[in-house]
Amino acid sequence: MSKRVVGFIGAVLLVVAAFTLAAQDKYSLKVPGGLAFAEFRGYESWHVISISRNPKVMAATVGNPAMIEAYRAGIPANGKPFPDGAKMAKIHWAPKQNKFFPDASVPDRLVNVDFMVKDSKRFTDSGGWGYAVFDYHARSGTFKPGTLANSPPQRNDAKCGFACHTAVKARDYVFTDYGPR
Repeated sequence: MSKRVVGFIGAVLLVVAAFTLAAQDKYSLKVPGGLAFAEFRGYESWHVISISRNPKVMAATVGNPAMIEAYRAGIPANGKPFPDGAKMAKIHWAPKQNKFFPDASVPDRLVNVDFMVKDSKRFTDSGGWGYAVFDYHARSGTFKPGTLANSPPQRNDAKCGFACHTAVKARDYVFTDYGPR
């Protein structure tokens, strides 16, 4: 093999190695205040609580087994709080028209993922809930914590969602209803 070919193969291997090393492990991310992406490992396969849409994004809100069980028990409508360990993730996508059924919209690119976890000992000053927003960047395939440039603005800490959620204090700070099945 010529030195040129060996050099080219070496360069390609270096580029591949660099991309591999640079690949982000989303589960290593944290927002100030300690809320980590890793606390929501497996959210991609949690049960759907509800869906929503506005002109900019469509979303699926999913819950871990503790959250789903609480909803099935009548929380928050029965006035009881969600149990510690209950978790929700809200996955936002930019919508696009379904190419096979033009009257329907389907998810296009991932925009961000919002998280909530009930932990009344860790988050005593935010109604017992910790919050996080992680924006997705399609070009790099990476996430980063939300910022004040977001809509709504994110202070980028574990209490980032508390101000908005005080409007539903009587529902244990949870906006989302469990959709009928």
